[in-house]
Amino acid sequence: MRFLTYGSTNIDLIFTVDHILKGGETLQSSSLVKSAGGKGANQSTALAKAGSEVYHAGKIGEDGAFLVELLNRWGVDTRYLRSYDGATGQALIQVDREGQNAIILYGGGNKAITVEEIEETLADFGRGDMLVLQNEIVHTAHLITRAKERGMRVCMNIAPFDPSVFTLPLDRLDLLVVNEIEGAALARMEEGSPFPLILENLVARYPDTEILLTVGTDGSYYGFENLRIHQPIIEADVVDTTAAGDTYIGYYLSAIGRGYGPEEAMYRATKASSITVSRSGAMASIPFAKEVFT
Repeated sequence: MRFLTYGSTNIDLIFTVDHILKGGETLQSSSLVKSAGGKGANQSTALAKAGSEVYHAGKIGEDGAFLVELLNRWGVDTRYLRSYDGATGQALIQVDREGQNAIILYGGGNKAITVEEIEETLADFGRGDMLVLQNEIVHTAHLITRAKERGMRVCMNIAPFDPSVFTLPLDRLDLLVVNEIEGAALARMEEGSPFPLILENLVARYPDTEILLTVGTDGSYYGFENLRIHQPIIEADVVDTTAAGDTYIGYYLSAIGRGYGPEEAMYRATKASSITVSRSGAMASIPFAKEVFT
């Protein structure tokens, strides 16, 4: 199975702080790291490191040239990653002493993608391939519709969540990935609702779509038709949670592409994420296949 990730490509500026800043507060950072990121690029890297054939599509500015080199180094094919006369997407990330993060995004090239570029890219893909999406670029509804018309399977992680999600043809997805906050919002339920209840609501709303619900320290849940699976977390010393969710998605999809069923794929994805959170950074923290599939 070939994977096409049409998604965000960002420059991450990661500040290590004692705690996440509050309004009006000024705080010294103990370190600053400039690295490659973006949910799309992270998921492409996870897929590549897991051993899958993955193509990354999107748009960057001249300031993002180093991102192409990094993606290529990890094994991502970047022939569909276009450049333009503007800024690359940016992410300002705070990481506190507990390893938790807070992120501010600037769209940049992620918001400059055109329908014409999408059509040119999708022309090279079809039945047997999977399109991987997030909610950090433009023309997502068009991507879903056109990919399905070409016979592709489509996975979408609806992060970051905003009201525009309700306008998307989510019922056409083959796999929908949400965390507990996104899942509750999409199900129009109160935040903090029981995870199994959120899952049941989503399964009922999208009966033709597999649902993958990630819930932090409580692990992850899967629902499709009559099948329900709960995968607990694998304990790890948390250093940085950046890219943990993207690692999970990449490794889950790669495992499915290898022929694993959902239960085994969830275990492998959880194992990969537990390794990621024990390391600092985004792409660099994602493990290789030999660490997860052996």
